[in-house]
Amino acid sequence: MNLDLKSIELFIRVATLGAIGKAGTEFGLSPTATTQRIQALEAAVGTQLIHRTTRAISLSADGEAFLEHARKIVADVEDALADIQYEPQSIRGELRIAAPASFGRIHVAPYIAEFIDLHPNVSIQLHLTDSVIDIVEQGIDLAIRLGALQSSTLKARKLAESPRMIVAAPDYIARHAKPTFPEDLHDHNCLAREDMRTWKMTGPDADEYEIRISGNFASNSAEAVTEAALTGLGIARKCLWEVAEHLKSGALVPLLSDYTITPEWNVYALRSPSRLTPARVRAFGDFLGQKLRSVPALSNRKPD
Repeated sequence: MNLDLKSIELFIRVATLGAIGKAGTEFGLSPTATTQRIQALEAAVGTQLIHRTTRAISLSADGEAFLEHARKIVADVEDALADIQYEPQSIRGELRIAAPASFGRIHVAPYIAEFIDLHPNVSIQLHLTDSVIDIVEQGIDLAIRLGALQSSTLKARKLAESPRMIVAAPDYIARHAKPTFPEDLHDHNCLAREDMRTWKMTGPDADEYEIRISGNFASNSAEAVTEAALTGLGIARKCLWEVAEHLKSGALVPLLSDYTITPEWNVYALRSPSRLTPARVRAFGDFLGQKLRSVPALSNRKPD
């Protein structure tokens, strides 16, 4: 049996994308060359892995079984190579990164120049979006995500913490009674991020609260919610890193400080489990994690 790792990786991408041409493009292969590589793999394993028609492809039963083993093979090789090939001279090539718009602008983009100075053979594409994209389909090497870790086939690495808090402008508090308990939020104008209208928190005695908030403003933009809070429109639930400077200046004040927003949010780096991890991807994850852990607002320390 003559199997090569590149053909196994190619098969995984074909299975993932459901398209021979698109997968082949990622590997610099023509559709014909991609088909030939898959056929050679099928000959090596002694069975048909993919059913092909003029319009679509699908995995055979043997193909489904082989896909699971193929992903494990690639993951095992990836781990082995990561241990022996992480050398400065191997850090080269294009690095495609996705990050949330505000977070990426504040906590990723400022470090790009320093990373390229350290590794001048690397080029970076930074895609900023608040939409959750399919990083495998979009060919993203590393996606920065904030929140509670969801079940996924993607490999996740925690880079930093992202504690959240309840805030409002002093002007709003001067015009309304300051909330003392989570239930008091029912009587306030709460500013929502998209459809996130249920706020959960844990009290000092470990009591859990689930508050259905209401208000006259909601936005898909985290920055717009911050701006609305700064104008005194209402109460907002924000990540500490978003409002740290406003808390320091007094433009916003913390509310319900004895309560912890749940679930816990962190900053994660996500990558595909089915592809070898180039040294540049691992290097940038290490680099960014070190930078983020030095930011006070990206820890669970209470703000001053």
